[in-house]
Amino acid sequence: MTRRTILATALAAGLVGSLSLLAAPLPAFAQDKIKIGYAISKTGPNAGGANITQIPNYQLWFKELNDKGGLMIGGKRVPIEVVEYDDRSNSEEAVRAVERLITQDKVDLLLPPWGTGLNLAVGPVFNKHGYPQLTFSAVTDQAPALVKRWPNSFWFLGTSVQYIDALVELLSKQQKAGKINANVAMISVADGFGIDLSKAARDGLTKAGFKLAMDKSYPVGTQDMSPLISEAQRSGADTFIAFSYPPDTVAINDQAKVASFAPKVMFTGVGTGFPLFPQRFGANAEGIMSLGGWDPNNAGTAEYRKKHVAMHSRDPDYWGSQLGYVSLQMLEQAVERVGKIDRAAIVKELQTGTFDTVLGKFKLVDNMPPKGTYAYIGQWQNGFFTGVAPAGANMKEMVIPKPAWK
Repeated sequence: MTRRTILATALAAGLVGSLSLLAAPLPAFAQDKIKIGYAISKTGPNAGGANITQIPNYQLWFKELNDKGGLMIGGKRVPIEVVEYDDRSNSEEAVRAVERLITQDKVDLLLPPWGTGLNLAVGPVFNKHGYPQLTFSAVTDQAPALVKRWPNSFWFLGTSVQYIDALVELLSKQQKAGKINANVAMISVADGFGIDLSKAARDGLTKAGFKLAMDKSYPVGTQDMSPLISEAQRSGADTFIAFSYPPDTVAINDQAKVASFAPKVMFTGVGTGFPLFPQRFGANAEGIMSLGGWDPNNAGTAEYRKKHVAMHSRDPDYWGSQLGYVSLQMLEQAVERVGKIDRAAIVKELQTGTFDTVLGKFKLVDNMPPKGTYAYIGQWQNGFFTGVAPAGANMKEMVIPKPAWK
């Protein structure tokens, strides 16, 4: 665990006051600091995703708050203190850490962990204590039901079905045009993320007339993907889909390249939209598809990308990063509108308010972004991970077939 105290006002005066973690909490309007806590995967298989999508956003937001002197509460800037733990990519550890943040550290606000599985694990704790849970690295078809059970939870990435509907629409268009056959080879990680997306894909593809020539899952942490790649290669499918975590995504593409497996449609991820992907694969990233995608002409996200690169010397994730930053912008504005740390009022404001974000005016419907707010499916085209679905404004045409490996 590390603690960082952001004391912009005191630092500007050349003074740093001592903060006692044992001080009794004061009324919200009289607080001399706001404590923000989170548990996240700094080690273990989730660490790659957390360190690309989530932690850089937290650090950027804290810096921006620091530069302003903290959150505006009751007409004055209140500095923030950050408390963080490593959940070690473990659900039980994540739950314990979140409980400790609430009961021992007495944090005013909580930020979410990385990944579908861990967000589902800690959801009951967030809900029990009334903390807003703004997830931006979790995709689940349970989201609408979870919102009813946990009205404090917000699901910025939406549902699996939304992504699958967009993907199936794309594939159906190509199949009707005679560019791909009706066979699909699919693999998925045996975790909440892979289970949810593969189920939605199974239903959506079958309904659209596709045939699953291969449908296999693999355990979390698997790195030898060659048997699955070989089976997909033998299946005769023109479309290969992998619902995979970042380390798996890299392994799948590495081993597909070694095997010269280059189907006409290659969809892998999460992780395909990470900055490490084009760094690792260079020109071979061209044509590979995944979840997410950005509008290259959006000035707000271009400015966000610039700030991200200036601080971290690398691009953000082209799926969850921009939505993560949006969620933090919304949280900041909701707190400042409420004017105190009243978590029930903050949740209500998040549910009903309209917010100024890097994606423009942003308003949630049933604790989720409305369909069409952002791209669901993206593809590497000319060195940029651009949105290609759902059909509509600012979406590029899908490039098919994927170029052969160089």
